[in-house]
Amino acid sequence: MICAVLLVLIPLVVGLFVKDTAHSNETAKAVGANACAECHTKETTIWKNTRHHRTFREMPRSKKAREIGRKLGIKRIKADPLCLGCHFTKQDKRGAIRVTAGISCESCHGAAQNWIKLHSEFSGKPNKKAETASEAAQRWKQSVALGMIRKDDMYGVAKNCYGCHVVPNEELVNVGGHPAGSPFELVSWSQGQVRHNVWYNNGKQNALASTKRRRLMYLVGLTVELETALRAIAVATKFKGYAIRMAHRADKARKAMLDAAKRLPDIPELGSIVEDAHAAGLKLNNKKALMAAADKVAATGKALSARYDGGKLAAIDPLIPGKSKYVGEPSDSN
Repeated sequence: MICAVLLVLIPLVVGLFVKDTAHSNETAKAVGANACAECHTKETTIWKNTRHHRTFREMPRSKKAREIGRKLGIKRIKADPLCLGCHFTKQDKRGAIRVTAGISCESCHGAAQNWIKLHSEFSGKPNKKAETASEAAQRWKQSVALGMIRKDDMYGVAKNCYGCHVVPNEELVNVGGHPAGSPFELVSWSQGQVRHNVWYNNGKQNALASTKRRRLMYLVGLTVELETALRAIAVATKFKGYAIRMAHRADKARKAMLDAAKRLPDIPELGSIVEDAHAAGLKLNNKKALMAAADKVAATGKALSARYDGGKLAAIDPLIPGKSKYVGEPSDSN
């Protein structure tokens, strides 16, 4: 699936063992390096040509990264939670955190310990052909209940993208000098270098997402951008670079969503998102109102993602980034 956006694989690399007393349940449930690559060979090959893969070795050696770390008092980039959360895949081994990869499958689709076996088997049948449609549907439903974020959950996948591409830490930006996020947009980034859209054709080609899917992707991306930026402003404490940049992102996304809503007056969810996104002022010390607005935006965005397939969204085609805007070239594309 991270996406019709993110990556599905893990590299065959030797990890580091580091202590992290703040390790999360997600880390404890990570399966680590080879588990996904055993079956997702095509995705793995594609992934190895991306920055998501290269960050494992390149980011800790970067002069810029080391300078940010120096300002924050970080001695080892591969050992600090501020860096691990977004730049690496890590696995808990009895209280020690094993850094196994850069940004990989579990970064996007969730820690897999509870669902990896279930999702890859065919309801106890010898092969896919022997499994009925209802059995397959139940298998996927159970996998999701156990924490898997499937490609069909566009909002869930996008949340993982924006969770890092919109930097989730004020100190990292204001003290460390880390950029306040990438100029991330869901269509242009997911259809570029990181694209691994091979599930739909059994690995035959890394196809561009369909026109209908890209329409929905554009709207879902705007919605997640809004939600993420509103939450960032809510927790900001200083009128400095982080808060200012997040307010700018939120304002830009609100304007883009308003444009989309005007072009699609028959899609009521868009009007609701615009209204809710404007319900709270983009200012400090406004946490309650901003979080409430973000909650409403998210709820409507999830409903939008689940209800539409893009067939009724043709009016926004002029707004959707074309191939010239895609970030990088995907491997093995059509």
